[in-house]
Amino acid sequence: MQTIQNAIGGKLVTSTSPRTQPVFNPATGEATATLPLSSVDEVNAAVAAARKALPGWAATTPMKRARVMFKFKELLEKHADELAELISREHGKVHDDALGELARGIDCVDFACGVPQLLKGEFSRNVGPNIDSYSDRQPLGVVAGITPFNFPAMVPMWMYPLAIACGNTFVLKPSERDPSAPMFAWQLLMDAGLPDGVLNVVHGDKEAVDTILDHPDIKAVSFVGSTPIAEYVYRRGTQAGKRVQALGGAKNHMIVLPDADMDQAADALMGAGYGSAGERCMAISVAVPVGDKTADALIARLKPRVEALKIGPATDKDAQMGPIVSKAQRDKIVGYIDAGVEAGAELVVDGRGFKLQGYENGFFVGGTLFDHVKPDMKIYREEIFGPVLSVVRAQSYQDAVDLIHGHEYANGTAIFTRDGDAARDFADKIEVGMVGINVPIPVPVAYHSFGGWKRSIFGDHGIYGPEGVHFYTRLKTVTTRWPAGIKSGAEFSFPSQK
Repeated sequence: MQTIQNAIGGKLVTSTSPRTQPVFNPATGEATATLPLSSVDEVNAAVAAARKALPGWAATTPMKRARVMFKFKELLEKHADELAELISREHGKVHDDALGELARGIDCVDFACGVPQLLKGEFSRNVGPNIDSYSDRQPLGVVAGITPFNFPAMVPMWMYPLAIACGNTFVLKPSERDPSAPMFAWQLLMDAGLPDGVLNVVHGDKEAVDTILDHPDIKAVSFVGSTPIAEYVYRRGTQAGKRVQALGGAKNHMIVLPDADMDQAADALMGAGYGSAGERCMAISVAVPVGDKTADALIARLKPRVEALKIGPATDKDAQMGPIVSKAQRDKIVGYIDAGVEAGAELVVDGRGFKLQGYENGFFVGGTLFDHVKPDMKIYREEIFGPVLSVVRAQSYQDAVDLIHGHEYANGTAIFTRDGDAARDFADKIEVGMVGINVPIPVPVAYHSFGGWKRSIFGDHGIYGPEGVHFYTRLKTVTTRWPAGIKSGAEFSFPSQK
């Protein structure tokens, strides 16, 4: 069985940690690899390698850094199918979905290729007598990323390409559940000409995370995961003096107004609710039809679509949805469905007990649909992170908005309507970080930035795009005057324009 290695200082290194865990193929339930959980010393070695590489990389011109990213982008596109297969094998998502994930990650590499322009500062001549002023954005130093299982290629690419292009060196701690895709991407980046030690990858669990958060040489940490862990990462990291962006959980609502095209709304909910088995932080997990007539029409369209979902392994080209990433996660989702039934929600389609011939040991849950869900129910309050769509009926547009505002999460939301006034009001006033108008999953493109509000994010910066540039750099402003312009004699008053 394959043993997953770390990447430290430009070399693949086999961990000596006695603690290990298996990596599973969720479609079959079989262990495919062994993942050592790195020790504190091994994380420290990765940080030391990043620190050693920092002076030379920070001094490399932005244009040369960009050329490495251009080559990396070329190699990612060339090996896209191989990377997608690794994603599917360890995460479970179908091949087309894995390719889509990778494409959005490549978009972020593409954005990082523009770093010479992104790092340009400002210049002002004669801010005072013979005095000029200019600004510069400089790298922070050694930075780190801690990434989740649901996007093993894309989310790391939200982080390290831009951080590296800005002149930092990087330590990545990917998810323990699907580590092969980030390792493959590391090798491609090395093949693209990245110097040894600029990107290091260490695998591990909480011990590795805490070592990163406490390490004095790491200046900033990016994190994506659940809200409880995001809050923990933010508090511990900032207490250690680091800059931290920690993106947490979500409960994304989609309002459906009576004037919406119901077939389009149902199709949008199918893709947004059940794509990637609902294991997306931007998945729509709550549909909010306004009025019982709208709700009845929506349920009538959703029920046969959910029942007809084609579920299978990634090797099945016709599959629309794959398995859940792990047995524990599958069991957790089933527990939520049980809780919804016990709380009195109407179970329209039951995904429990789904079995696929030939894959009886796989971690599958069928598409599940609830109606008449109430705001006090556990299945509404908590992030399920699975193929479970809850319908919460609202009697007015304002009731639907109030429902969204009452939830602790505010990552993404959407509205489906033909009413421009309602859409504009929703976009302006809804207290959510990312908004879709007739777009169910409004994930910003790479040259904008991603980030929710409220307890969906901790920290002042969104991730990737312009916000990413600001997070991975710090501003320096320089004011200059040369001897020929300096008058004799000391000046004791505070400098000002007179």
